[in-house]
Amino acid sequence: MSSVQGSLFLSSAQVAELLSITPEEVVSLIHEGRLRGTRLGEPASWRVEKQSVRDYLDDENEASRRHALWHQSNVASLPEIWGSNVTF
Repeated sequence: MSSVQGSLFLSSAQVAELLSITPEEVVSLIHEGRLRGTRLGEPASWRVEKQSVRDYLDDENEASRRHALWHQSNVASLPEIWGSNVTF
């Protein structure tokens, strides 16, 4: 990413490499609205806003964090949640 440090846009291939997915999956994420991109140049090729990639990664990280917390709450026992001094 050092070679594109000053640019505002990344190619779909660059984004694919960063996210370990295919360029076709990057285009799908653009169509789904999960990445912000536009077609630029002649012939037109997809370019993705660098900040959009950061936002996407933040969103994915937050979703993963929430899923982990949800899973943890489903396997926690009542004494773990409220302490061992609770009587029923």
